Amino acid sequence: QVQLVESGGGLVQPGGSLRLSCVASGSIFSINTMGWYRQAPGKERQLVADITSGGSTNYAGSVKGRFTISRDNAKNTVYLQMNGLKPEDTAVYYCNADLKTRWYVTSLNYWGQGTQVTVSS
Repeated sequence: QVQLVESGGGLVQPGGSLRLSCVASGSIFSINTMGWYRQAPGKERQLVADITSGGSTNYAGSVKGRFTISRDNAKNTVYLQMNGLKPEDTAVYYCNADLKTRWYVTSLNYWGQGTQVTVSS
């Protein structure tokens, strides 16, 4: 069993900051890419940022320069530091991990339950 648990969402004013965390636990052999996606009401889920086990990062154009993704491999944890938040950043944010539960199996994608981020005055 593998679980991804997010935390850190909430209500923040425009221009404010939030830091999301996601911990992966359970039967984990190795984790490849970890990332954050978001889904606003009536819209498709979209990639916000992801990071490989080696630390290479990738960002959506709309968050580049405002958000920073990082991870602690020893803790199976990924973070998303969000600065300069805008109302259009309002969404449910989901953690994603591409991981292997055994050395001999194919990696699979796992999702967290999501955490709400609301940017409003």
